[in-house]
Amino acid sequence: MTTILDGKVASAAYKQVITEEVSQLVAKGKRPPHLAAILVGNDGASETYVASKEKNCAQVGFNSTLLRFDESISETQLLEEIDKINKNDDIDGLIVQLPLPKHINPDKMTDAILPSKDVDGFHTFNAGQLSKNMDTFIPATPYGIVKLLMHYGISTKGKHAVVVGRSMIVGRPMSILLSSSNS
Repeated sequence: MTTILDGKVASAAYKQVITEEVSQLVAKGKRPPHLAAILVGNDGASETYVASKEKNCAQVGFNSTLLRFDESISETQLLEEIDKINKNDDIDGLIVQLPLPKHINPDKMTDAILPSKDVDGFHTFNAGQLSKNMDTFIPATPYGIVKLLMHYGISTKGKHAVVVGRSMIVGRPMSILLSSSNS
């Protein structure tokens, strides 16, 4: 038997749940969540990815802010921008879109984000929490895969899985999630 996993169907179901949760927050007099994204340079794939994030935020009722910077921005200037967002209580989450120009250290930037606002789950603290199977932000692609499997009722408990690649963005977090899966 072949099972086809349709990510669009699963995504629509999860977006509906999130939309309802945001509506309940607003009905209680609270503000909707606010996501900020930093985009440095003009990478085509990054442009598409950030546009998708903005669109998805709008669909579920989140506020979003996109901060665009020229690729010539210095590390110091970018760290200052991250610090401004860290200090802004009206912004709940921050994404620094990767890749960054070669003169900017991506680890330095992701570790400058407050762990509580690091919705990508790339901060050293959040990566450590994930490795210890503790509550934390999880990188989007691995988390999306887990949610897709859950949506279709596919358990990975006791199964063997192969993860190709070991990047800190997808491969390593995916292997951690699969190895700690109880479902």
